[in-house]
Amino acid sequence: MKHFIYFSKSATTSGKALSQGNLMKAGRIDIAIHSFIQGVFLSHDFREDVKFHFVFYGMPDPPKHIEIRVTEKLGLNKRDIAKIIQKLLYKYKPGEKNEVLPGCFIEKKPLLYVVEELAENSQVFLLDKKGKNIRNVKISKNPVFILGDQDGLPKKELKRLKKIVVPVSVGSKMYFSSQVIAVINNELDFRGI
Repeated sequence: MKHFIYFSKSATTSGKALSQGNLMKAGRIDIAIHSFIQGVFLSHDFREDVKFHFVFYGMPDPPKHIEIRVTEKLGLNKRDIAKIIQKLLYKYKPGEKNEVLPGCFIEKKPLLYVVEELAENSQVFLLDKKGKNIRNVKISKNPVFILGDQDGLPKKELKRLKKIVVPVSVGSKMYFSSQVIAVINNELDFRGI
């Protein structure tokens, strides 16, 4: 299983904010959705070997960790993603990891805890322009890739994360988060991971 963790400092943690329909004003949820699409969608198919994690630190109730694994039972299409995130945020239950839809969970958990939990069984990579070239890095099965929105990761957590992750780069230019995920999936496909 491959994991992508998308972090956003400003993405809303309220389903109500998404009901207003402006994804940009809801903390750039549009960027999160584009990243998700690149992480799990293929032409006429899905990547069923991917779990996508959103970690949102926006108001009014941060942090929220959303985990989605696309399966046939979910019956997902690209137009539904905002509604699924909205439903997950509405159905959050304090103190538990709640499965709202098949393969779709929400809980209150900070980025560092999400990463530490996944690092117990996986190699974790942090996307960083100054990191090692991903083409020259050994990647084992079940990798985890962490990337942030346009504002990046919080410096305090970044410092702690760098002790348990391998910084990697997809090139010398700055790309959109969604483009980075597409490049990573392409690299993993070539390697048969």
